[in-house]
Amino acid sequence: MLHEPLLQLDLPGVPKIKSGKVREMFDLGDRLLLVATDRISAFDCVMPNGIPRKGEVLTQLSFFWFERFASIIPNHLLNSANDRLPAKLQPFSSKLARRSMIVKKAKPLAIECVVRGYLAGSGWQEYRKQQTVCGIKLPAGLSESSELPEPIFTPATKAETGHDENISFEQAAAIVGRELSEQARKASLQLYRDARQYARQRGIIIADTKFEFGLFENQLILIDEVLTPDSSRFWPADQYQPGRSQPSFDKQFVRDYLETLQWDKTPPAPALPADIVSKTEAKYLEAYTRLTGKQL
Repeated sequence: MLHEPLLQLDLPGVPKIKSGKVREMFDLGDRLLLVATDRISAFDCVMPNGIPRKGEVLTQLSFFWFERFASIIPNHLLNSANDRLPAKLQPFSSKLARRSMIVKKAKPLAIECVVRGYLAGSGWQEYRKQQTVCGIKLPAGLSESSELPEPIFTPATKAETGHDENISFEQAAAIVGRELSEQARKASLQLYRDARQYARQRGIIIADTKFEFGLFENQLILIDEVLTPDSSRFWPADQYQPGRSQPSFDKQFVRDYLETLQWDKTPPAPALPADIVSKTEAKYLEAYTRLTGKQL
């Protein structure tokens, strides 16, 4: 069955609050509706064509992790993966199916909570220059994709446009307060360690990931998406080899393709060819199946 990617979404009569690179956010009064589209971004540019079923993978994988982590930290969910949509949203059920979450209106922390267990991406770039990641001194002699001695918490700023910037823990504490920063760091590391051990048994290395937290009734809760191929680097464990970049289940596959083009990484982004789209869709679906043990 061919699935048309969902790229744009409006729900007549339901106010839209925000349209992000991937998600649409709607106001349900005392609650929010989050919908993951099939848009895909790379180098801070949204591609003109999407990846079919990507939004379903992001949403259903997030439901899976939220449920797994419920005993560690509360989250923003007000529905479960199989709940029927409220009457007001029933007319849109075909578009919202498997890609929507109804959530609490939490106040997001103004930092990204990144945990790294391996040297990759901007962390590897910084390490090569000064043997640190976000100011954290690391041992000499590590190579690209090396496993770190211990997972590290490496916060970042939230940029409305352009790149998030890596910052030190002290800078994060100055932005959101020390107590909240310490709570977020402790929770992030605990969640990452639990997920990494679980995923490793299923043939996936979680190299790094980004968590979002918010405040609801003065309590820190887990929000947004959790441990998806968009917010994490997922590597196939059986192909892992330090000293090079790794094959992946995430959108690194799309980035690697784009790096082969004569494109200056500014809009408009080039359309992705059909084979890159289908291979990326297959990678997202495989990541879901490996981690949950279920077909989507």
